[in-house]
Amino acid sequence: MAASEPAVQSPGEAPADAVLEPFLATYDAWYRGRQAGDASLQVSEAGDGRWRVDLSIRGARGLAGLARLNIEQSTVFEDDAGRYRPLSQSTVRKAMLLDKRVTGTYDWGTMQAHWDGDLKKDRRRPLALQPGDMSALLINLAVIRDARAGAVLHYRFVDGGRVREHVYHVAAQPETLAVADMSYDALRVARTDHDGDQTVLWVAGGVPTPIRILQRKDGRDEIDLRLVEYRGARG
Repeated sequence: MAASEPAVQSPGEAPADAVLEPFLATYDAWYRGRQAGDASLQVSEAGDGRWRVDLSIRGARGLAGLARLNIEQSTVFEDDAGRYRPLSQSTVRKAMLLDKRVTGTYDWGTMQAHWDGDLKKDRRRPLALQPGDMSALLINLAVIRDARAGAVLHYRFVDGGRVREHVYHVAAQPETLAVADMSYDALRVARTDHDGDQTVLWVAGGVPTPIRILQRKDGRDEIDLRLVEYRGARG
């Protein structure tokens, strides 16, 4: 019997049971194999039917080479029946001699997005939007929403003045990951870029945040966020 084809999740398709709720998750941040700081991922209601997702990664002071760990990202968005539509985006990177700030606006009336701040000139040009376009943080939330064993997930990344097609492959079987005194059966969801770099998330049923987020560069672990705890809308 021929093997069954993997399920394909297209942009804009949301499971019928998809429900967005506020949460706050904290992580240990690892850099190239050693613990190097902490991080938080939060989804909160912003009023007027809008939501906000924030990621903050803080490298420990005094550790060389960790400047790229100090980053704050946020996206304000609308939740349209489980479909996440970005409205604005910001990124701040800080280090001893570095303070880079970038802001972006998604104008769905004109179907254009544009960015300002510390960017190359060609990345400040307006970009044409398509239905289903998302920022990096929203794609992370969409992966949590969409991950099903064996699925292939397609998203269009529009962030920081760039447009890319992101394709994630969900493992057929879960792995067991330990978090403090608990363990979760989590699906591995991975994307490989054209240059070979990888982004991997582990997603567990009923948990609104990734159990682990790993970025691999040149074949080695780079930034690795490992869940410590999370608090949802129900405490």
